[in-house]
Amino acid sequence: MTIFFSLLVIAICIILVHLLIEYRLHFLPESVAVVSLGILMGAFIKIIEAQKLANWKEEEMFRPNMFFLLLLPPIIFESGYSLHKGNFFQNIGSIILFSVFGTAISAFIVGGGIYFLGRADVIYKLNMTDSFAFGSLISAVDPVATIAIFNALNVDPVLNMLVFGESILNDAVSIVLTNTAEGLTRENMSDVSGWQTFLQALGYFLKMFFGSAALGTLTGLISALVLKHIDLRKTPSLEFGMMIIFAYLPYGLAEGISLSGIMAILFSGIVMSHYTHHNLSPVTQILMQQTLRTVAFMCETCVFAFLGLSIFSFPHKFEMSFVIWCIVLVLFGRAVNIFPLSYLLNFFRDHKITPKMMFIMWFSGLRGAIPYALSLHLGLEPIEKRQLIGTTTIIIVLFTILLLGGGTMPLIRLVDIEDSKPRKRSKKDVNLSKTEKMGNTIESEHLSELTEEEYEAQYIKRQNLKGFMRLDVEYLNPFFTRRLTQEDLHDGRIQMKTLTNKWYEEVRQGPSGSEDDEQELLQQSGAGAR
Repeated sequence: MTIFFSLLVIAICIILVHLLIEYRLHFLPESVAVVSLGILMGAFIKIIEAQKLANWKEEEMFRPNMFFLLLLPPIIFESGYSLHKGNFFQNIGSIILFSVFGTAISAFIVGGGIYFLGRADVIYKLNMTDSFAFGSLISAVDPVATIAIFNALNVDPVLNMLVFGESILNDAVSIVLTNTAEGLTRENMSDVSGWQTFLQALGYFLKMFFGSAALGTLTGLISALVLKHIDLRKTPSLEFGMMIIFAYLPYGLAEGISLSGIMAILFSGIVMSHYTHHNLSPVTQILMQQTLRTVAFMCETCVFAFLGLSIFSFPHKFEMSFVIWCIVLVLFGRAVNIFPLSYLLNFFRDHKITPKMMFIMWFSGLRGAIPYALSLHLGLEPIEKRQLIGTTTIIIVLFTILLLGGGTMPLIRLVDIEDSKPRKRSKKDVNLSKTEKMGNTIESEHLSELTEEEYEAQYIKRQNLKGFMRLDVEYLNPFFTRRLTQEDLHDGRIQMKTLTNKWYEEVRQGPSGSEDDEQELLQQSGAGAR
């Protein structure tokens, strides 16, 4: 019954997202709409249970193990796999500064604030490790709404990549920090000084971060070599199956050796996108891209819907002072993360981060699925402490999604007023629907097939490459990716043309096919090309 209920919830949410796209409600982020729908469904189920017509209490409960084993890995892998846009590797230093040090700053401010306020009897008292565990889990920002805001604003591509990379890596860093605090909680720390505790936590974090990242990177490079030297291009089903195995392999391996599966699968996705993807046939490239987007969308939708349902299904412990101070600390921690680091980076960057963009980055630090699932996963004792953390996390997530997410459109209009002199923006430009943006296009740069001569003309002869980019172009990319011959390109085009012709013939033979439809389709294709 639980499986049926979950699928029913996802189906209703898909219809909702379709209606948002159909009626062009682009100003409303999909996460806000899905959470709101979950709240309404939870209230409806509560009424049914009160009337004793049914009991779905077991079905509407969100299980953290299901989240970490089934829902989170596809979301994180797809995030890493989609990082091919822009100059991710050219900005890796800035991205790591925001995601690692920025997240740590936010976690320490929130955790430290809660601990000292508790010691002063201002709010509910938590010990040091529990405070920092909560500070770590609540520091994970949701990249979906963040990127929607920046896409709607058409900001500088480099800045867009900074925020995209920070928000993706931030999730994995937040999970590792939370696991670090949990590991310290499980151990007996009564005889250990504060300085020793800090060093132990730092060592654990570095082991988890760099060990998991190295494992994911190694798995991605092995997948590139396997699919380079074992030619599965003529059998796309086998090729796609191998990609799916390599996508989940680092998660299982990392968890099996007590590392972070999320960090491993993120770096594996980044490496597979950069190298392995270009060893695939055109059919599998398109199939992989669309499959990952679909699965990640369904997983995100499921989590946001259950987040709304949890308001009525979760046993709560609410303390007003604790909630208010946590919201203040979360907003303050985000500000201390964004503004000082941005000013610091501006000393070393050609593309400066303006104060207006800093404010947008701070405003768009929405909390989403990961803090909610982590709060349920914490094994805190007594039970009232766990309920307090869970309730406060749900309120903060809903506050940021509904209030800050709902304030996205007014903020864009405010920025548009300031930018009205250089250019006037059409309302059609503002679109916060991630599904429509990602579903309407096949990204050509991720379908590139270059022969040896074309690769040399496009990359090798460019003299302005520096650092890792030059190393990658001259040595790593040729070693891990297949340089195609003209015959390979010809076979790929024939394969795609055969599939297209087969689909076209089936459409023409169908009950709705006609010559008028064919002529209309050709006219639309011509108009789209122009």
